[in-house]
Amino acid sequence: MAVSIKSAGKSKATARQRRHLRLRKRIAGTSERPRLVVTRSARHIVAQLVDDSTGTTIASASTLEADLRANTDAKVDKAKVVGGLVAKRAAAAGVTVAVFDRGGNAYHGRVAAVADGAREGGLTL
Repeated sequence: MAVSIKSAGKSKATARQRRHLRLRKRIAGTSERPRLVVTRSARHIVAQLVDDSTGTTIASASTLEADLRANTDAKVDKAKVVGGLVAKRAAAAGVTVAVFDRGGNAYHGRVAAVADGAREGGLTL
């Protein structure tokens, strides 16, 4: 008989953390190619460009910002705007190429919208 994840005492959050750790074994940001990290909650989404070699954030954008908080579009549309905004801020910092870190989430919906918005904003993923 198969044991489900829930019955084994593991939550969805624990499974997502395991997937994220599995991804992070292979993905690392450098100064030439920083990591575009996507953090998703039920209501908001945050995108950051991180240089792992120095541990610094190069650029970031979020739906928590005042101008995006006032936006009444759907969450997927807001996520695409966040992707475009982080791409614009990355270009101002001199970054044109990044590696995408989906944070253990499925590449679908808002996470994919951030990547699409970043690509449309001129960032190569």
